[in-house]
Amino acid sequence: MTEKKKYVVAMDSFKGCLTAAEACDAVAEALHGCDGGAEVVRMPVSDGGEGMLETAMAALGGDIISTYVHDPLMRRIEAEYGVTPDGTAIIETARACGLSLIKEDERNPVRATSYGMGELLAAAVKRGCRKFIIGLGGSGTSDAGIGMLRALTDKLAPRGGTIGDALAADLGRCSFTLACDVDNPLCGPSGAAAVFAQQKGATPEMLPLLEKRTERFARASARHFGYDRSQAPGAGAAGGLGYAFMQYLQAERRSGADLMLDISGFDKALDDATCVITGEGHADRQTLMGKLPLRVMERARLKGVPAWLLAGRVNDKEDLMKAGFAKVESATPDGTDLAVAMKKDVAVRNIESKVKELCSIGSTTL
Repeated sequence: MTEKKKYVVAMDSFKGCLTAAEACDAVAEALHGCDGGAEVVRMPVSDGGEGMLETAMAALGGDIISTYVHDPLMRRIEAEYGVTPDGTAIIETARACGLSLIKEDERNPVRATSYGMGELLAAAVKRGCRKFIIGLGGSGTSDAGIGMLRALTDKLAPRGGTIGDALAADLGRCSFTLACDVDNPLCGPSGAAAVFAQQKGATPEMLPLLEKRTERFARASARHFGYDRSQAPGAGAAGGLGYAFMQYLQAERRSGADLMLDISGFDKALDDATCVITGEGHADRQTLMGKLPLRVMERARLKGVPAWLLAGRVNDKEDLMKAGFAKVESATPDGTDLAVAMKKDVAVRNIESKVKELCSIGSTTL
């Protein structure tokens, strides 16, 4: 009698194309088509970037709350955050100050503000939340969290008060965990402005302005508190929001990938698994720098479970194989135009086709 197989499908989002849940659905559908008797465990995952809210709430339960905030250009928008049954607030930075909220020709990190992130936090505090998990991915700002702190002051401090007054009240009784796999400091050649600002629309002329602004803010903050977190790993995440959380709110940073895998119960799901299938939109050497598929593979390997990497596009396949993936495959056929490959229906068909192809060739894993 053939042993029943169990597959754990732990896909990250294909940015700009498929959510993590949609990518998992595509793989799971194909697996069921190949082996109707197999057990397929869907586990949409995130490293703290876009899609974290849905992933966390699916695992933890609770309510998704909608509130009005301001986007990076101070336009009024509706944003969501989650509240779990134990009162923990799940907040995804990209919902309030994400790069996706700004049209390409509007992007200007000198002007863009994280004010809406502070509004989102304040809404959760006023709702009674005192424990927060913050995903620091996908931001469109580079203001070192100055806008966020201003909003917290406006919303939580007594009229005419300061951020210190807000900290002395309810804000000071809150705890913050940052889901963040970026280890850059706030300032310097590896800092927020130097490394990330250009992808948010900064011109070469803007970079020194952004650097000076963050340095000035960090010096003033260090004088006020008597300590300086500007060089802490992750301080440069989300345009310096990591720094504001660490310096002003005593936030603790954790690997976003590991935090979300823990929340999802990933290790338990590996029990008796035949293999794990993980993936992202584009896999290359950067995947090996602590990104979610790598952590999926490493944790699976500890339990003796082989991990497959199925990405929309693959570069550096040999390096990925050497790192420990049992298989590395691109779902997109060679020569496919990127704009076509990025269409949702095309991506789903490509993923399903690749999984079925791997089934049909008699893989020892499938």
